[in-house]
Amino acid sequence: MSGLDDILNLIEAQQKQTEDSIMKSAADKARKIKADGAEKANKAYEEHLSKAKVQAEKDFENSCASADAAMKRKILACKVELIDEAIEKTIDKLKKLPDKEYFELILKLVERHIQPDKGFIELGKADLARTPKEFESELNTLASKKGGSIQLSKEAADIDDGFILSYGLISENCSFKAMIESEKDEIRDTAARALFR
Repeated sequence: MSGLDDILNLIEAQQKQTEDSIMKSAADKARKIKADGAEKANKAYEEHLSKAKVQAEKDFENSCASADAAMKRKILACKVELIDEAIEKTIDKLKKLPDKEYFELILKLVERHIQPDKGFIELGKADLARTPKEFESELNTLASKKGGSIQLSKEAADIDDGFILSYGLISENCSFKAMIESEKDEIRDTAARALFR
């Protein structure tokens, strides 16, 4: 029996050795696979982290640029609103000038638009009611210097302030709002320089 036991022991020893060899080989392969996997995972993680960092920086820059643009738009809108408010207050102050000063202003404005022809001027209802007696003669004095004449209409124009000056078929609306509207950009620039140096 001892020969058979020796053979069985030998077979068992070889089997154990083969098992150990297979187990060692499998463990080595598993370690290598694990190491390769860890290396690939680390590389993928680093790449992802790098891309995410670049994207985060881009997103941050875009957000900053967007916020800056939005802030500039709001500041500009605020400035435009303040300028328009200043213009409205100026028009209101002009309307509320004492009669003498108001009509002196009207004469200065008329003088800029006089032509060497027969003209016709219309005032708004409120201005027509408070027109000084000498106003029409002062108009004609200005007009005669340029070789023309101006007649004051007894009918009120549909304007709140200023005047409408007509020469034949051509009429010019010189109400304060219309004059400001025609020179809005220049007036806004002047107001902006005064308000926001």
